[in-house]
Formats: sequence, C-alpha cells, structure tokens
Amino acid sequence: MTGRTTGQGDLFVLDSPLLTEIRGEQSLMAYPFFALTKTAWKRSLIYKTESVSIEIGPGPRGVATIYDKEVLLYIASLLVAKLDAGETVAQDFYFTAHDLFRVTGVNGSARSYSRLSDALERLQGTQIKTNIEAGGEGQAGFFSWLSEAQLHYQKNARGEKRLKGVKVRLCDWLYRAILRDRRVLEYSPSYFQLGPVERRLYEVARSTCQDGAVQVGLDDLRLQLGYQNSLKHFRHAMKSIAEENCIPDYHIAMGEGPSVDTVKGTRRTTAASTVTITPKASLPVS
Repeated sequence: MTGRTTGQGDLFVLDSPLLTEIRGEQSLMAYPFFALTKTAWKRSLIYKTESVSIEIGPGPRGVATIYDKEVLLYIASLLVAKLDAGETVAQDFYFTAHDLFRVTGVNGSARSYSRLSDALERLQGTQIKTNIEAGGEGQAGFFSWLSEAQLHYQKNARGEKRLKGVKVRLCDWLYRAILRDRRVLEYSPSYFQLGPVERRLYEVARSTCQDGAVQVGLDDLRLQLGYQNSLKHFRHAMKSIAEENCIPDYHIAMGEGPSVDTVKGTRRTTAASTVTITPKASLPVS
C-alpha cells in the first residue's frame, strides 16, 4: 500500500526502495517545466506554441529546477513500478531520502538533506498552468507539483534530529497523466551525471526521437529546452555538447544555414541554424 499510516498514527509503510529503472512522464520530458539552474530562479517561465501553453510561476524559494525534478522522477518511477506489479496506488508516497540519493547518485551529506528540503519547498511552491491534457482531462488555473511535502524526523537522546522519511502527495495532473495515459519512458542511468542543459537535451531527444532522427531549428530547440540566455550563447553551448558527444544514447550534429538572431534591436544572419538528433543505435558502425 502506498504511504498509508498504521494504527499507531505515526508510522508509514515505505514505498522505497525503488527496484526498477527510473522512468518519467513524456510531456515532462518534451517541454520546459523546470528552471535550468542549481540556484534559485525567481522569474516566471513561459513557453507557448500554436498547440502548447505553459506558464511557470515562482514560489517563495523560486521555480523548481531541473535538479529538483529528480524527486518527481523518483516518485513517478515508484508509481509506475506499483502499476506494473498490479498494486493499488494512490497519490501519497512515503520513502527514505537514502534511497532517493542512492538512485540519483547523491551522497548523504548534511548539505544533501538541506538541498532536498529546499527542493521539496520549490516543488510545492512552484505554480504551473498548462493546456496540456492529462488522463483525458484539461485543467484550468494553476497547480503545484506536490500538494503536500513533509520531512519526518525522530530525535535521539541528545535531541538531534534523524530523518525517518519523506512524505509527499503528487499533484492531480501528473498523477492522472501517469495513471491513465501511461506515456512513460525509461531514463539512462547516466542522466543524473549530466549538467542542466545536457539533461534537457537528453529528455527532448528521448521523447521526440521515437521513430529515428529528428531535425529541429536551433532557436526552436532553445525554447523547447527552456534555455533562458541568448541564441548566440545557446549556439556556443550546443557546439560544445556536439563536440563532446556527451548525450547518452543520442548523437547531436549542428547544421549550417541561415538563421536570424536579434541583438539589441538589430537583426543579423548567423550560421548553424539546425540541430539533428539521432539515436546512436541507428548510426552505422564504423
């Protein structure tokens, strides 16, 4: 059973450890729902196309970051594992920070526990509004990733706190998306060793290259990743990523061609306007 209390009222049945691979919901992989920073991002994030609208508002500690997303990936993986096993599921989850750190490759230092607390506050405080339907239902107004997030402690004889577990309640929107739509994809284990831009590029590649290579305009890719700096800066970052060939399972190639870059009100033509993302499994063996 998921995160239920016992008759004593203060104990929970743990949902951890996670015994399967990390999996994520496809819409959260395809679109920019998280800030690409480690530090607090205090400005709103907006992504709009002809078909997709996303507005992200900061809470008291800022917008949830791509590193905070690790908590949601862990929860989603617990939920999918239970569904695959035919178990009864609910929106409440109770797990150990130790198991979360094990899965994501984080050491269990005091600083890591402090960062987890901050991440939970951002996930609960961030406000999301989107027209992307989940489980066949649209949702007007704003919601938060976690409607509840608590750290449960015990004190030893010296009065020192010892973390027992983390209790969270997943938002309706993401819960419906996983429970009903089941559009979940596995993550590479090396995802957690990537930097923020590389993480987003991997997620976009994983969610869009289902039928082979995909070519996308450089500025369109910048927006889809949620990259907040200039197109010129993004081009430089992408060239470095392509040269390093560091995205798990995918090859990144820059294309040459005309592109428009706006700098201080002027327009100029630049090069490297496209990016081709190819699954490495489909590349010829050299």
